[in-house]
Amino acid sequence: MALSRAERCLALLLRLLSRACLALLGLVAPAPPRARPAPPRAVPPPRRPLLLLPARQLAARLRARQVTCVEVVEAYVERIKEVNPLINAVVKDRFEEALQEARQVDKLLLEGPGDDYLEEKFPLLGVPVTVKEAFSLHGMPNTSGLVNRRKVIATSDATVVSRLKQAGAIPLGVTNCSELCMWYESSNRVYGRTNNPYDLQRIVGGSSGGEGSVLAAACSVIGVGSDIGGSIRMPAFFNGVFGHKPTTGVVPNDGQFPNAQGVRTSFLCTGPMCRYAEDLELMLRVMAGPGVSRLKLNEKVSLEKIKFHCMDHDGGSIFVSPVDKEILQAQKKVVEHLERELGVRVRRVAIHKMKYSFQIWSAMMSSKDSDGQEAQLFTDLLGDHGKPVWPLWELMKWLVGMSSHTLPAIALGLTEKLMKLNPGGNAKLVSMGKSLQEEMEALLGPDGVLLYPSHPTIAPRHHSPICMPFNFAYTAIFNVLGLPVTQCPLGLSSEGLPLGIQLVAASYNDHLTLAVARYLEKAFGGWVSPGKV
Repeated sequence: MALSRAERCLALLLRLLSRACLALLGLVAPAPPRARPAPPRAVPPPRRPLLLLPARQLAARLRARQVTCVEVVEAYVERIKEVNPLINAVVKDRFEEALQEARQVDKLLLEGPGDDYLEEKFPLLGVPVTVKEAFSLHGMPNTSGLVNRRKVIATSDATVVSRLKQAGAIPLGVTNCSELCMWYESSNRVYGRTNNPYDLQRIVGGSSGGEGSVLAAACSVIGVGSDIGGSIRMPAFFNGVFGHKPTTGVVPNDGQFPNAQGVRTSFLCTGPMCRYAEDLELMLRVMAGPGVSRLKLNEKVSLEKIKFHCMDHDGGSIFVSPVDKEILQAQKKVVEHLERELGVRVRRVAIHKMKYSFQIWSAMMSSKDSDGQEAQLFTDLLGDHGKPVWPLWELMKWLVGMSSHTLPAIALGLTEKLMKLNPGGNAKLVSMGKSLQEEMEALLGPDGVLLYPSHPTIAPRHHSPICMPFNFAYTAIFNVLGLPVTQCPLGLSSEGLPLGIQLVAASYNDHLTLAVARYLEKAFGGWVSPGKV
C-alpha cells in the first residue's frame, strides 16, 4: 500500500509543525539562572541492600523473619525522599498508611502462620508497590494529569490494585503520567514533568512514565501500568526495567481513568512493571486473578525449541525515526547469543505491513466496534463531562500561556479531527490491520517469539518527542494486534542510557516471552542501577 502524494505531504507538514512547536517551546521556556551550580546528571545509586531484592526474594525474607516489614517500607520511603525531588515520579505518597500496614504485616508474622500458608495466600506479603495515578487507589488523587480533575480523590481501589493489596503488597503512593495517558512524555499541568533517573534531561516515556522512573531509581519493587499504545513498554525501555503487555482481555482494566470504550476495550491492557524479570509472572498471576487460567504459565518452556524471528525495523515508515545504531547493535548481540548458546536459528523476517504501523493503529483506534459504536473522542475526555474542548482554540490559548492543557494533548485533538477526513482510507487500514493480525498469529504459532525494537531511539531529551510524535508506532501496533509483549532491558548505551528489546508471541503465549525475558536478564544483566560510574 504505497503512500499517496497527499499522505506524503501530510507527513511532511506534521514534521514541520512539530519542529515549529519545539522551537516555540524553546522560546517560551525560562532561561536557566547563571549563578547556580550544574545539577546532577543522574540520581545517586541506592546504598541499602534491601532496595536491591526482587519481590519474590523480599517476600521470602519477610516470611522467614529475616527482616521486618517496617524496615523494608522505611528503606523505600527514605529512598523516595532522597531522589523524588530530582525525578518527580511519586506525585502523592501514603507513607504513614504504608508504615501502619507494615506494622500489621509484622504482627501477622509474629503470630506464626506457616510459611507455605503465607506464600499461597499472600505471595506479595510486605512488598512495596507503586501505582500509576490513572488507577484508583483509595484516598489518592485520580486525575490522569487533567486540571479539571485535580480535586478528584479515589474512593475505592481499581481491580488490579485491590488484588495486589489482597496478595499482601503495600502501596507507597501514585506516580505521574501524561495528560489523559495519551502521550509518551509524562508531563502534565497538574504535577509537572517526570525525569529519567539515568539522565535528568531525558524523558521517562509515557504514559506510565512515573512508574518506569520510580522503579529504575529503586524507589519501588513493583509497579502497575497500563498500555494502549506502548504506555508500559516505552517507559520500561527508556528507564531500563521490565514491562509486560499481556494478551488482550486477560487482566481487568476496571478502575482507571480514562478507561477504554468501544473498540478500544480490545486494545487497552493493564500489566506489571518491575526491575527483575522473575517478578513479572508473579505479578501477572495476581493481577489477572481468574483470568490467568487463559494463559499457560504452568507450562515448562524449553528455550531451545522456541522458533525465534527477528525484525530490525518496521520497513522504513516515513512517519517514524530510523532505528538507532546502538539499538540495532544490542539486538544483534541478542541474536548472536541465542544462536551460539541455545543452538537455535533466528530467522530474519520482513513483514511489509509493519511499515504502516502508525496508520493502522490510528485507523483502528478511531474505528467502530461490532455494535457500530463510535470510539470516544479525545476532545470529550479533555472536557471530562464539562465544557467541550476546541483544539484550535486551545492551541491559540497555549501560545499565550493560557491553556490548562499540554501541547501534545492539544495536538492529539487536532489530529483526531484530521483522521475523520478520510473514512475510505481508514477502512482500508482497518482491513490491513486485521490481515496483519492473521499474518502475525500464523508466523508465531504455538512456539514462536519475535524480536523487535522497543522504540527507534534511545530516551530522547525533554520536549523532543514533539519532533517525532509517531515513534510510538513501534509499540502501538501490538496493541491493535492483541499480542502479548515483554520489554526486556539490555544494558546501557555509550551515553549511559538504557537499551532494550521487545519480545512478542502469539495470543495467550505470554509464558514464552516471560521465559525469554528471564533468560536474557541472566545473559545481559537486566536492570542496571542509575548513577554508577
